[in-house]
Amino acid sequence: MSERELVVPGDLLGEDPKLASHGTYVQDGKVYAANFGLVDRRNSIKVIPLSGRYIPARGDLVIGKVTDVTFSNWIVDINSPYEGLLHASEYPERVDQNNMTKYLHEGELIIAKISDVDPSMKVELTLREEHLKILKDGRVIEISHVKIPRVIGRNGSMIKMLMKDLDCSIFVGQNGRIWLKGDDKKVDLAIRTIFKIEREAHTSGLTDKIKEYLKNELEVMRNQNE
Repeated sequence: MSERELVVPGDLLGEDPKLASHGTYVQDGKVYAANFGLVDRRNSIKVIPLSGRYIPARGDLVIGKVTDVTFSNWIVDINSPYEGLLHASEYPERVDQNNMTKYLHEGELIIAKISDVDPSMKVELTLREEHLKILKDGRVIEISHVKIPRVIGRNGSMIKMLMKDLDCSIFVGQNGRIWLKGDDKKVDLAIRTIFKIEREAHTSGLTDKIKEYLKNELEVMRNQNE
C-alpha cells in the first residue's frame, strides 16, 4: 500500500499496533482503518478523513464558542458533535464560581487545548497554557477540518507565507476554525486565500499557486491605493 493511498474502514494498514494513530483501530495486533480517507505513514499510521465532522483528540488546539455557563463549567461548542467542558479550575486565574459569567459568558470565543477525551467522548478543555486565551478581537472563519493541514502547509510553510505577506496574525484551530487579525483589507484577502486553499486542497503545487495569487492580489491592492 502506498504512503497516501485511499482507504475505507476495515482496510488492513499494518501489523505494528504501536504505530496506530488517529483514524485507525487495533484488532488482533493489527492496525485497520476506522475512517474513509488517505493513509499517512509518516512516523505513525493515521487516516486523514476526506469528509465528516471534527472528532476531538487529546492535545488538539481548537477555537471554541461558549454556549452555556453552569456552576463549575463553561460549555463550549468546538465545531464537533461533542461539546467541550472548560472547568473553572482550568481557567488561567482563580475563579469565583458564584460569578462565572464575570470571566466568560455565552458567545465568547476562546483558543483552548483539549486536555482529555474519555471513552464516552467527554471532552475536557484547558486555558492554563501559554498562547491559550479569550479572543476579544479579530475575525473567525470556518472551513472543513480535513483541509486544515493544507492551510498550515508542510512545516507551516503555507500559514507562515500568509502571515508574512499579509502582515496579519493567524491562528489555525484543528477543529476547522481560523482566527485572523490585522488590517481589514489584508484580512479580507487572507480569508479569500484560505477559502481558495480549501477549494483547491486536492491539487498539486498549491503553495506556488497561492504565492502567485497573493502576489497578483497585493499588486491590485497597491494600484488601488495609488
